[in-house]
Amino acid sequence: MALAEFDLAIFGGTGDLSMRKLLPAMYSRDRANDLPPNARILCIGRHELSNDAFLQQLDKDARPHISMEIFEPAVWERLCKRIQYVAMDATDAKSYKALVAAMRPDPTVTNVFYLATPPALFSKICRNLSSSGLATPNSRVVLEKPLGRDLASAKQINAEVGKIFSESQIFRIDHYLGKETVQNLLALRFGNVLFEPLWRREWISDVQITIAEELGVGNRMGYYESSGALRDMLQNHLLQLLCIVAMEPPVSITSDAVRDEKLKVLRSLKRFTPVSLAQNVVRGQYRAGHVNGIAVPGYRKEQDADPHSRTETFVAIKTEVDTWRWAGVPFYLRTGKRMADSLAEIVIRFKKIPHSIFTQPNSSFESNCLVIRLQPDEGLHLNLMAKTPGDGMRLKPVELELNFRESFKAPRMEAYERLLLDVLRGQLTLFMRSDELEAAWEWVEPILDYWEQEENEPIPYSAGTWGPAAASALIGRDGLQWREEALPEV
Repeated sequence: MALAEFDLAIFGGTGDLSMRKLLPAMYSRDRANDLPPNARILCIGRHELSNDAFLQQLDKDARPHISMEIFEPAVWERLCKRIQYVAMDATDAKSYKALVAAMRPDPTVTNVFYLATPPALFSKICRNLSSSGLATPNSRVVLEKPLGRDLASAKQINAEVGKIFSESQIFRIDHYLGKETVQNLLALRFGNVLFEPLWRREWISDVQITIAEELGVGNRMGYYESSGALRDMLQNHLLQLLCIVAMEPPVSITSDAVRDEKLKVLRSLKRFTPVSLAQNVVRGQYRAGHVNGIAVPGYRKEQDADPHSRTETFVAIKTEVDTWRWAGVPFYLRTGKRMADSLAEIVIRFKKIPHSIFTQPNSSFESNCLVIRLQPDEGLHLNLMAKTPGDGMRLKPVELELNFRESFKAPRMEAYERLLLDVLRGQLTLFMRSDELEAAWEWVEPILDYWEQEENEPIPYSAGTWGPAAASALIGRDGLQWREEALPEV
């Protein structure tokens, strides 16, 4: 589908997201000849810079994030010719004269406003776009996470942005939904007949979803201290992955059909009580330790840290989806920083065989597992039991692996490449709707309230481990283990 001519205006155009993700993504799409000849990118920042000075900054800050395997000087030069720097104060309505002058008045050109800014600015920027005449029926606005701090602020953002732009013009971005493996999860579930009869409580024991990072907070302490792991990762990324695993088959792949089914999942999540909050939610904070053999400080010793901070860097939760398909199946969600490994994966664990016909006892048979790995090596792994070579009938676990990079030689899109293309095409399937966002906050908010009221601090865990022991106990009470704890020693 060819793209119409567009002007992409990036608020926060000098920021980290723009340099690391957005502009490199636009380079890749330019290299693939997806961009129209006259497409333009306007990078908006507060500092008074000439266009040449800004392009020099791009060369230093954005270009290193483009793989040398795909870097072509001619393509980079072509992209730079599309880019114009606009110096303005996004909070000052008078400053928008500069943006009006920079953008084309042609009604056939699609105007896209990407708000890579703190959410506190979303409403003000949208009002200023409206008062300056830039918020037209042919424009779109992209909202980066976090979309609010709680249900009330999320509703406020939705209401205020909704006064300016219609729902079909608002793209609430979650980059995990742009990952290739998430797309393949949809293909796996709804493009094959193999798993659908088994994708239910009768055959599935439990579901685990993990997003673990070896990194600490780095230079993001100001943001992270006001966010924490629950707002930063669980309320959006983890819940979106849960929705795709648990949703019913949509009637089509159209945006509202898919988002209708995700909304049903969010509304079906078991609600917390004071008792279940204490039993089924674990929060932790990393202390000093070793990651890959390198000593690292604890969270409270990081640069600019509050030495008494109670901000969580780890969350583990047990929940259930109260539907006919999933009743009684536990879903375990886990995310943390300074963990033993960097990975994002979904584990679908099936129930054990009911009876062994072999000489081996049932207890020696491992459950079949389908592992959907999102990063670092995207692929599917199916764990089965198979006979060992030689005399006798002895079974052991084996793994069938589908590595997407090896199976498909075509160049792969990064998440932001796909999502930016969908914004420019006006395709909303991979973006959250307002009611979906609010349903996620509604489910998460009792956890935030509970943490505000209780006196206990987050449970400390050593950097370079898999989090607090309480997270292992959370799943261990059900006779289960996190996947890495169940892996045999090598």
